[in-house]
Amino acid sequence: MGLKAGAHRLEFNLKGLVTNWELGLGIAGYLVSWLFFVQGLRQGDLSVLYPMVSLGYVWTMFWSKLFFGEPLTKGKFFGLGLILVGCGLLGLGTR
Repeated sequence: MGLKAGAHRLEFNLKGLVTNWELGLGIAGYLVSWLFFVQGLRQGDLSVLYPMVSLGYVWTMFWSKLFFGEPLTKGKFFGLGLILVGCGLLGLGTR
């Protein structure tokens, strides 16, 4: 959320980069999620971790509707369904 909001106010100069708190917040959130991802790679199974990463696209679709008013289209729901079916099939393979 912070990356998109900050990108709208992005100025390519030192003052613009320092005062754009939304962009800084987005970058910080991305770094925190990256740290969790790396920790997951160290301790978990890659076949479980990557489907969990793909679920981030599901959340992104709903957050973009809530915070930015982006439309929820049939194509987006179709893609969402494919992601969920894929995660379910990978889950079946771990049994």
